[in-house]
Amino acid sequence: MTSLRPTGNNPAAAESPASPDDPTPPAAQKQQPDPAQSLEENLEPDPDRDQDLDPDQSESVTRSATFRFALIYAFLFTIITVLLAGFIYYSTVSVLENQVSETVAAELRGLAESYNTDGMPGLLTNVENRSRDQNNREGIYLLVSPNNHRISGNLSAWPPYLLPNGEWTRFKVESPGNPKSLMLIGARGYELSGGFRILVGRDMAVSDAFRSNLIEALTWALAATLLFGLSGSYLISRGLLRRVDAVSNTTRRIMDGDLSHRVPLAGRNDEFDRLSVNLNHMLSRIEALMNGMRLATDSLAHDLRSPLTRLKGRIELALSKKDENIEELRQALEQANADIDQIQTTFNDLIAIAKAEAGLRQEEMQPLDLRALMEDLAELYEPVAEEQGRRLQLSTFSRSRDDAIFVPAQRQLLSQAIANLFDNALKHGRGDISCAIRQRADKVILEIADQGDGIPEESRQQVLTRFVRLDQSRSLPGSGLGLALVAAVAQMHHCQLELASNAPGLRVILTFTASKP
Repeated sequence: MTSLRPTGNNPAAAESPASPDDPTPPAAQKQQPDPAQSLEENLEPDPDRDQDLDPDQSESVTRSATFRFALIYAFLFTIITVLLAGFIYYSTVSVLENQVSETVAAELRGLAESYNTDGMPGLLTNVENRSRDQNNREGIYLLVSPNNHRISGNLSAWPPYLLPNGEWTRFKVESPGNPKSLMLIGARGYELSGGFRILVGRDMAVSDAFRSNLIEALTWALAATLLFGLSGSYLISRGLLRRVDAVSNTTRRIMDGDLSHRVPLAGRNDEFDRLSVNLNHMLSRIEALMNGMRLATDSLAHDLRSPLTRLKGRIELALSKKDENIEELRQALEQANADIDQIQTTFNDLIAIAKAEAGLRQEEMQPLDLRALMEDLAELYEPVAEEQGRRLQLSTFSRSRDDAIFVPAQRQLLSQAIANLFDNALKHGRGDISCAIRQRADKVILEIADQGDGIPEESRQQVLTRFVRLDQSRSLPGSGLGLALVAAVAQMHHCQLELASNAPGLRVILTFTASKP
């Protein structure tokens, strides 16, 4: 059997190359638009702005914030994976090393006991048998005399750096068939009585190969984790950026003047869809307000043209008269004053509608006794109805005739809206006017009905917009803002407004949510 020769050369430590971080260049800052631009300039397409919002640039995944966040997450996950892989490596290698070390220690104790029991012949027999055992080719054994001469074993000489104190030591020896090749051995040495020393060890080639395979497997696992992390970051960022680009494209088209465009929905009912739904509701509201403003501007210019023309004509006519007829001048001033009152009423109604459509803060909504309010308004308009030979009847249906019925409301605007309903009933209706207040569970229903011609069903939604007047009412004074104000106040109070037929006449129904006083 060929003996193994120890060597005094220690293995060199390997250096791990460090890969430097690749710094990301700072993103270019975009120039902000001038806030002093007019509304017309903002609504018109701007080629410079379109160039600044280049779709190719907006779709760059690697420059997006989502990609950076995902990349940071992938980097942190990679660090955790490296730490976990290191823990697995050192735990596994330590367990294997300890198993081999304990096995060698147990075998060394057995040989020492054999020497104490059977003496040198028994120990020599055991060392020879174990050195020649083909089933234990990894075993390393050596028995030397007190003067360090080899007696038995498969190692040529006692290693100079192995102390006979029983401690586990790793060292390299020359391979049996190739002296230029080194093999790693782990061994324990022990000094017997009489100065004899015995060495028991194991060939660590298998353990070393397992260690190399484990390092390779963990390296591939780390590389796969990093690759999947980067790929996942890119795919996730691309999906999120596609949803963000949809919102960006919608805002760009709206800035170009297309107020009808909406954010598309993915149909997943996720947070992006819920955000898109809210944005679309907001855009619909903005579009309605913009259309209402255009309509109000056009209608206001049209409806104010006639009274302003009459006012100017009467003033010029009064100034052109040579005589000093005080009565005629008084009549001209009274007519001019009536025209001014009509113009002022129109502006007041527009201001009230704008205030109602702007909404109120929660603290401005206070519990209001609707029954007391209706009684005050009925008392105010009852003499006007009696002058026309009509009656105004108020009925209350609640738990007690004296019970107050509270609703959350802003008193001034709600009073003006109900007053407009009374004005319409007195101006356009016939017969008696009936008012009723009903309380059902948590709902309060207010109804005002007349016996006039009513409003056709196909026109009931149309009359709730500004400056809309039906053909039968064009000969009467008014601006077409009464029901528009009622609709705005109803929307502000979150109550339901319904126009129904009274057969004959019109029945207006307002449904409030009851509140506590």
